Amino acid sequence: MAEVEQDNKRATRRFALRLPVSVTYNEDGVHEKSAQTRDVSARGICFYVDSAIAAGANIEFTLTLPPEITLTESIRVRCKGKVVRVEGGGEGKVAVAAVIDEYEFLSES
Repeated sequence: MAEVEQDNKRATRRFALRLPVSVTYNEDGVHEKSAQTRDVSARGICFYVDSAIAAGANIEFTLTLPPEITLTESIRVRCKGKVVRVEGGGEGKVAVAAVIDEYEFLSES
């Protein structure tokens, strides 16, 4: 079951979910990294990766929202956004927070 973090500064609910996510960004060439989400909301995401992505970098990522969030079947979502914060995440991982500027639902084909 998803845990919801309550924070008075947040306009939308944040779901503390550990989901695999594929992140693509351009930093002296196109890079693709596998990551794991820390939390997800309608306006942003925080995920753990093995090396930092610069604050201000444009990113694109794809994740699959599970049925406990969608209340139906799993749904794949591709998002575009911008990194707003980078911090040490422990265990050799870096936490990267990004705003979501646009998204699209992907078909299951």
